Amino acid sequence: MNVGENTRLSIPEIANALTPYKASWLSERQLRSISTYLTLLKKWNETIPLTSVEDEREMVARHFGESIFANSIIPIGSGRLADVGSGAGFPGLPLKIAFPDLKVTLLEPNIKKCAFLREVQATLGIAGMETVRLRYEDFNAQPDSFDFICSRALGGYKRLLQWSRRLLAARGHVVLWLGFDDCTLISRTKGWFWEVPVKIPESKRRVVLVGRPIL
Repeated sequence: MNVGENTRLSIPEIANALTPYKASWLSERQLRSISTYLTLLKKWNETIPLTSVEDEREMVARHFGESIFANSIIPIGSGRLADVGSGAGFPGLPLKIAFPDLKVTLLEPNIKKCAFLREVQATLGIAGMETVRLRYEDFNAQPDSFDFICSRALGGYKRLLQWSRRLLAARGHVVLWLGFDDCTLISRTKGWFWEVPVKIPESKRRVVLVGRPIL
């Protein structure tokens, strides 16, 4: 089933759109997975709100490129990752496509969005990933469950950091995609060590912020 044939972007065009995000090393197979994912995203977006972005190239850049870009800041190629408030699967699913050895848990409370995420997983034949239909606050995992906890413009960061502190491994990190204002506020959170925020390519006011609890 080659769902990706319905996208207007060619594989070289997808690769070109990802280039600013330090993702030019992706294989043709991985790029075809992104193409298929993109087609499913467009199809489902007609009935449930998954993205406000309409241009395909911008979808690739904003959703896939920005997600994978985090690996240029902190290596995310292996380990256990939780994507909190995953929505349409970003950043967790693109990271899983880019790094197949990564163990990924997508946390999303919306039943229709979970159905979308499971269809993407089934269509792409992805192993080592689960979609959990829960708010992250209700997900009672054991301590030391994750090496990375990611969130993209979720909000409520104080609660998220409290929850993350309980579930992160000893050397684990949170990775946040957010605006400058939220970044400034979060960087003042006591009990955490924050790396210098890195500006997202082709964005004026958004960054990736990486932090870890001070033990």
